[in-house]
Order: sequence, then structure tokens, then C-alpha cells
Amino acid sequence: MMESMNDKVREAAQLLREAEKSRVPCGPVRNLIGVDDLITAYAVQEINTNLRIEAGGRVVGSKIGLTSPAVQKQLGVDQPDFGLLWEDTEVLNGGDVSMQELMQPKVEAEIAFVLGNDLDGENLTEEAVVDAIAYALPSIEIVGSRIADWNIKITDTIADNASASHWVIGDVPVKLDAIDLVNCRMTLENNGVVVSEGTGKDCMGSPIIAVLWLAQKMVDIGNPMRAGDLILSGALGPMSPAKAGDNIKVSIEGLGEVGLSFTE
Repeated sequence: MMESMNDKVREAAQLLREAEKSRVPCGPVRNLIGVDDLITAYAVQEINTNLRIEAGGRVVGSKIGLTSPAVQKQLGVDQPDFGLLWEDTEVLNGGDVSMQELMQPKVEAEIAFVLGNDLDGENLTEEAVVDAIAYALPSIEIVGSRIADWNIKITDTIADNASASHWVIGDVPVKLDAIDLVNCRMTLENNGVVVSEGTGKDCMGSPIIAVLWLAQKMVDIGNPMRAGDLILSGALGPMSPAKAGDNIKVSIEGLGEVGLSFTE
């Protein structure tokens, strides 16, 4: 039975790799690994992470997903998830990205953090997280799904690197004592029209709580976050679809603006 599940884990990882390579979405991998086995879903993610690193890929940090209670409820879970950020998926602030590189893209506005110190303690606290963060930046996460029609449950998205695709960060670092991380307002505009709004507290009550969750998780799995790591802490408002011709601008109070355009 154990060998059978290992086979299914490898098969799920291969399905996701083939979807990524062909740009043709696959069916839900929960059909192979089940709907609620999070450990197995992370095992699928890990297979593709290791293969990407072996091929020369470089991890620059992590992203936190499912920080919204509404989205957690939709997927039937009571916790966030995480995926990895890759150096070759950065889009420069004010730059553009081709739809040819993306799969079913949507955009989210988030607060990004860069660590100044490792987060590797056993009993981490919010204070320890704040102390470890060097600065914050406004960010846009482009999420994408290798699963057809975004027909996902929790194990699908975890296996699929938490539906990560590309990312953009602002240019001006801001120290934490210069921002109200809980009450700061966010607006996300598409071609000048506001399509998503929120505040810092819409991310698990505070983006710091989200980062604490991730830090504890990474310590638990033996892969603690290190100084220099980039963290996208989770959406401050609903995600919004993106298509060629869209010009996205995110404004976060106290952090400034960040933007990008989508091309054919």
C-alpha cells in the first residue's frame, strides 16, 4: 500500500511538470493523492522542487497562500499553505510579462518582507518575527494553476507549489516602524479600475501572524528561513484575473506602489 502511494506521488508530480512544460493544464491531482492528505501533497511539491534545483533553479524565498478565511472556507481547510519563490520568475517593477509564460493567471496584492536574520528558533513569537524582518515592500503575486479551470482543493494547490507563478516587488524598502501593518489600506487597479481592496488585517489579522505561521512550519520541516529570504505574506484582498493588455497597479498605504503589464 505504501509503495502504491509513493507511485501516486511521483505520478502527480509528473502530471504537474508536464502541464508546466506543455502549457496544457492537467486534471486535479487530488484524484491520485486524496483530498485532505496535506503531507502527501507537500511530498509532491518537494519532488518538483528538488528536480528544479537540480536543473539549476534558485529559490529566493517563500509565499504564503490561503491566508483569507473566505478562501480557506471555500477549500475546506483551517490553515494557510506555502510554496517557493524562484529567481527566474521575478518580473521587474513596472515591467511586463508575456501570457506565453503563464497559466490561467490571477493577481494578488501582498506585503513582501525581506529577512535580516534567520528565523530558526524553536519557540518563535510575533516579536521574534518583527525583529528578524529587515524591511517591507509592496508586491504583486501572479498566481497560476497547472490544474485545469482552477478546479482545486487544498491538496491540488499545495502539490502545485501553492499555485505560485511569478512575482513583482517594489523598489523602495520600508522599515516596519514606518508602517501600520494591520490597518494599511490596499487598492489593486486593472487599467485604472479598482478590482480589489483590503487592509493588512485581511491577511490572517496581520501579515506578521502569517509570517509566524510560515516560520514555525519551516522549522518543523527542518528547512528554516534564512537572512536574505523574501516572503510574500499573503493577499490583502480578493485575487483578480489577468489577461493580455492588462496594466496592474497596486498601492499599499505606507509602502507605495508596484505594477506590471501583461502582454501577448
